[in-house]
Amino acid sequence: MSWATAIPLLGTLIDRVLPDKAKQDKAKQELASMIVSGELNELAERAGVIKAEAQGESWLQRSWRPIVMLVFTGLIVARWLGWSAPDLSEAVELKLFSIVQLGIGGYIASRGIEKVVDKVRR
Repeated sequence: MSWATAIPLLGTLIDRVLPDKAKQDKAKQELASMIVSGELNELAERAGVIKAEAQGESWLQRSWRPIVMLVFTGLIVARWLGWSAPDLSEAVELKLFSIVQLGIGGYIASRGIEKVVDKVRR
C-alpha cells in the first residue's frame, strides 16, 4: 500500500473518530508530520511485528503481550484495593499505569490500522 492511497483513508478515519473539526485538522497535521519524519513507517513496522506474533504457531508467542498487560492491570487494581506491597512507590504505580495505557492505546491503534488496510485491500 502506498502513502498516496493510505493518506485519504487515514483522513477519513480521523474524520469519523473525531467529531470536532479543529481536532480533525490537528490530527491530520500530526499525521502529515509523522509521514514526513518517517515515524509512520516505524509504527507500521511495529504493527507488523505484533501481527506476526499474533499469527505465530506457539501459544506463548501469540499470548505473551496480553498476559503481560493483564498482569500489569492486575497490579494496578491490587494497589487501588490496598493489596500490594507497602513499600511500592507511587512512581512505580504510575509507571505501571503508563505501560497499561500504552499497551491499550497500541492495541486500539493497531486494530484501526488493520481495518483500514483490510478496506484498502478490498
